[in-house]
Amino acid sequence: MEPVFGRVLIKLSGEALAGEQQTGIDPGMLGEVADQVAEIHGLGVQVALVLGGGNIFRGLKGSAAGMERPTADAMGMLATVINCLALEDALRQRGMGARTYSAMPVGAAARVYARREALESLEAGEVVLLAAGTGNPYFTTDTAAALRALELGAEVLVKATKVDGIYDSDPEQNPNATRFDRLTYSEILAQQLGVMDLTAVTLCRENGLPLQVCNLKVAGNIRRVMLGEDVGTRVMAEGSEQK
Repeated sequence: MEPVFGRVLIKLSGEALAGEQQTGIDPGMLGEVADQVAEIHGLGVQVALVLGGGNIFRGLKGSAAGMERPTADAMGMLATVINCLALEDALRQRGMGARTYSAMPVGAAARVYARREALESLEAGEVVLLAAGTGNPYFTTDTAAALRALELGAEVLVKATKVDGIYDSDPEQNPNATRFDRLTYSEILAQQLGVMDLTAVTLCRENGLPLQVCNLKVAGNIRRVMLGEDVGTRVMAEGSEQK
């Protein structure tokens, strides 16, 4: 089967790399994520990723503990650099080209993000890892994912999480929570569904960028999304055509 998307941006939380240990980077989970990325890359899909840093340090938590928000957010951005470098290494060990770009300068660890250079890396067949969010405090990595997806011309934004889609309430707290197969961004806003922050939702809605939410822990799910299968929850802007 041929993929229905030629270029994707995948948003992963930092916790996705922590596995059952919940903090730090679990080598087994890191390998599983790299395998899923390699699987869709092997289909010919151009892949970019934005990673969170919550497995190492979360800016909001630091701010709540009394740190200045810009300082706490800068620490959180540096945590995403660590995660991207770890995944870059795992991808390279699997024989793939991979390159990390950071929205804030981090010396020799990664290149400073530049849209044109990142596009050239994608077109050359490299997996592009996008670290440090937007490079600014007060913006989440969800917003960074929406922004970079639009900048790099991704055809779909995939948010790979620990649940299998968007629910009307937290399925971990409510066993009767109902999962949505299809939604519009306006429905997300009207029902106050917490899949992404307001800025990220607005960016996607206003620019017609589709969002697919799926369970990262199910092997092959991201591949299924690339092949157009019904996996998780699809979110579209009103009037957009669905692939």
